[in-house]
Amino acid sequence: MINQYYILCTGNSCRSQMAEGLGKDILGNHWEVYSAGIEAHGLNPKAVEIMDEIGIDISDQESSVIDQNLLNKTDLVITLCGDARENCPVLPPNVKSEHWGLTDPAKAEGTEEEVNQVFRDVRDEIKKELKS
Repeated sequence: MINQYYILCTGNSCRSQMAEGLGKDILGNHWEVYSAGIEAHGLNPKAVEIMDEIGIDISDQESSVIDQNLLNKTDLVITLCGDARENCPVLPPNVKSEHWGLTDPAKAEGTEEEVNQVFRDVRDEIKKELKS
């Protein structure tokens, strides 16, 4: 039986998109992995670039809002920010949830290399969480 991960964030543009790509790569044989946001802000090009560095192509993923039907039948909901945790619709009793409070890389400031490093750090933290 394949279980479902549903990864939620505010805009479904960076953190949750990277988590979806990593989840499909790491957990693909045992989990169906989806992501969504409270709002849909579009796929962040920097997230695509940083994931490409490790050989994971997320360029075909789409930014979407939470699908209540998918939410109701998923096995595990993971929120990646306080906004998603606070504004997530009520979960059915059979749905487990976890919260991984991660920095929003879209808000990173500095040189291009400094911004890239924030994206890499978030990506690597997601990878570590998925493997634990």
